[in-house]
Amino acid sequence: MTALCLATPNHAGLIVDFMHKLGEFQKMSSAITVTTEKMEKLLQNKDGEAVLAFADGTPVAFAYFCKHSSAFIGHTCLYIDAFYVEEEFRKQGIGRQIMQFLAKLCKERGYARMEWGCLDWNTDAWDFYTNLGSVPFEILTIHRLSGESLEKLSQ
Repeated sequence: MTALCLATPNHAGLIVDFMHKLGEFQKMSSAITVTTEKMEKLLQNKDGEAVLAFADGTPVAFAYFCKHSSAFIGHTCLYIDAFYVEEEFRKQGIGRQIMQFLAKLCKERGYARMEWGCLDWNTDAWDFYTNLGSVPFEILTIHRLSGESLEKLSQ
């Protein structure tokens, strides 16, 4: 039996553990620099939220998300920043349950849409998302400014 719940700041350590697993799966372990303290602050300030999935009391999946807005449509949206299901629990409907939970939350909050990124090589995820009815937005590439480049530009 899978149970879902919104995370509290007390779940920060668990979310960080999931982030490290996600980083390893995505071959981006070095990019995961979040700490339990940073995650706790994000959750406490409501700058981000997470939904957790438990199978018989054991944490097996999570999705970290936040609210953002779109000037194009003039609405608030839900952005999924991180999504991970333990390998041995994949293809059991848990990912779908999480996405349904987030879709309901999106509608309850009056958000216009849900968005997320997916690595090009992750064909299993692409198939999963397509089967949910999502449409890839392939006409742009996300650019990122951080670290030294952000510091230099801010001067």
